[in-house]
Amino acid sequence: MSRITTQHQQEIPDTPTIRTVRKLSYLMDEQFRVPGTKFRFGLDPILNLIPFAGDFAGFIISGGLVLAMSSKGLTSKIVVLMCLNIFLDATIGAIPGIGQIWDFFFKSNTKNMKLMEEYYHEGKHQGSGKNTIFLALGVLFTIFIILVVILWYVLAWIISLF
Repeated sequence: MSRITTQHQQEIPDTPTIRTVRKLSYLMDEQFRVPGTKFRFGLDPILNLIPFAGDFAGFIISGGLVLAMSSKGLTSKIVVLMCLNIFLDATIGAIPGIGQIWDFFFKSNTKNMKLMEEYYHEGKHQGSGKNTIFLALGVLFTIFIILVVILWYVLAWIISLF
């Protein structure tokens, strides 16, 4: 182990809150295994088969897990990264058809647990989350502009048919 790594290495707090977060994260993303494979999935993709209500339930649970983890002294940068994970999961997961497939592979709770482990064990994700928020907003704005332009051309094409 390098000298820098040992400087930052800390134990993840062993509190009832963190133990509950671990269990719920596992339940939502990894609880079940497809027989004969290493592929695991949890309740999240199953809940998301119920339109709107399933997506909303998964979002609320994931948000609650982030709140619980953030109460244990995480930096704003890691909290922003975790929120981006659940925002991405909820947004793409809400798209009919694609969202159901997405939810089996994108495991935001597992990703957030990994972020927390990297924070405590490797000293990653330190500092302010402002730059991360600005970057995410910039990317979202760019995607929005691209979608508006595509929509404009599609509408112009449809109108030209008449």
